[in-house]
Amino acid sequence: MKTVIIAEAGVNHNGSISKALKLVNYAAKAQADYIKFQTYVTEDLVQKKLQLANYQKENIKNVSSQFKLLKKYELTENDHKKIIKRCKLKKIKFLSSPFDLKSINFLKKLGLKTIKIPSGEITNIPYLKEIGRLKLRVILSTGMSNVNEIQKAIQILKNSGTKKRNLILLHCNTEYPANLEKLNLKSIPFLRKKFKISVGYSDHSEGITASIAAVALGASVIEKHFTLNKNLKGPDHKASLSPKELITLVRQIRNLECMFGSNNKKPYKEELKNIKYIRKYIVAKKAIIKGQFFDDSNLTTKRSGKGIPAENWLKILGKKSKYNFSTDENIKI
Repeated sequence: MKTVIIAEAGVNHNGSISKALKLVNYAAKAQADYIKFQTYVTEDLVQKKLQLANYQKENIKNVSSQFKLLKKYELTENDHKKIIKRCKLKKIKFLSSPFDLKSINFLKKLGLKTIKIPSGEITNIPYLKEIGRLKLRVILSTGMSNVNEIQKAIQILKNSGTKKRNLILLHCNTEYPANLEKLNLKSIPFLRKKFKISVGYSDHSEGITASIAAVALGASVIEKHFTLNKNLKGPDHKASLSPKELITLVRQIRNLECMFGSNNKKPYKEELKNIKYIRKYIVAKKAIIKGQFFDDSNLTTKRSGKGIPAENWLKILGKKSKYNFSTDENIKI
């Protein structure tokens, strides 16, 4: 099954529509399935005096509050329409995370068939109910949450109208960048078994190793931040991939998918031609006289390209030789 790859632009456009459109171009060039942005009305998202999160403080200077930071990066309705137009031109799907009720309904009006719920909204009951009522495909990030919180969010979405088959969970660690020792990728198969639901991975670690490992563990979706330039000012740039790294990520995931094969074990026809050169056959360990019995002392197995295959060893032991054999000669009966 093909892994869905979401190139997370987030707010890495820094409030510039030209940068946002360039991000679309690069995501399409990398052949990601989606490019994802963030949709919000700053006044409905955050109180004006709330300070920055620690990871934001490390990457942002001279900004005193989340409100001022987010207001600077807020995309207008017209910006969204321009981005969607560019996505259609470049043949990549548009996705966004709404952060408030107005934004949920705005994305619905734009015709989105899939809604991405960010980790911070997993306990936001009125928000979850509003999403559920849309009866769309929902991707739910689970960063900072425990099993009970995930269960409650799933139930609210289902009770509000979301079909379980249209729901995908994303395992996530919301640190930027996330410590490799705290990624807990085994949560991916755990969540899939626990909730009997498709599970992906939102990767906030540096590099692409964790995303590749997540696919190997069965992640059906990979979401990964990327940026035009890691040195740009902003909260997420340093933990994001460069455009070239995004290309590498997509290529590596597609290569990995080719390696999976099927839920069966059988040789490919290309292998079969090697059998006679690689597998062993029964030969005389020493000279054998007609009438002697075959046993461990006078038989061995070697690569010989012909004769009786070694798998017949037990059938040969104890039989009486009908011929004389010289050392290293193939046995026949």
